Amino acid sequence: MAVSERGPRERMVFSAAQLIRRDGVAATGMREVAAHAGAPRGSLQHYFPGGKEQLVNEALGWAGRYASDRVARFLAALDEPTPGGLFALMVRQWTDEYEAVGFAGGCPVAAATVDCAESIDSTREAAAAAFATWTGPVTVALVDMGVPDERAGALATLMISALEGAILMARAERDVRPLTTVARELGPLLDGAVHGAG
Repeated sequence: MAVSERGPRERMVFSAAQLIRRDGVAATGMREVAAHAGAPRGSLQHYFPGGKEQLVNEALGWAGRYASDRVARFLAALDEPTPGGLFALMVRQWTDEYEAVGFAGGCPVAAATVDCAESIDSTREAAAAAFATWTGPVTVALVDMGVPDERAGALATLMISALEGAILMARAERDVRPLTTVARELGPLLDGAVHGAG
């Protein structure tokens, strides 16, 4: 769904996610969200009676669903899906962004976790739920590619953890090197987890 086709509520959730991924939760104000979304300021209270906390938590839910939906798109783009191939596309989404527009944006779920995990329980829970929403489809994809059930969840966690860490390092270094490194180094390990590999 294109941004212009979204209603004001959906635009504000999307805008909150975009601003959080760039500036973090603390620096993302409700007025900035409304302006970014092209929505009247008065609509914030109407759609988000729980205030900024509700809006942030919904933005994290959106981010988890977005990441989850990308898994299916990545798999569809692979002629012969492999765990390493899936991970390479997960990483490439970020290297492509950073090479095209710079290193301003990161993962909104990671940003909210850093900002709020110890201070706002509902946001910590929303972040955990977003990561679970993303990890689930990666786990299923790994099983479908022949990774044993008992390893798939752990490897999905490894993939997402490595990607999140590489995103942080890439932003700090202003270089995609950490991303390309994790893709190169983890690919063989992931592919080696498939039944009958080697």
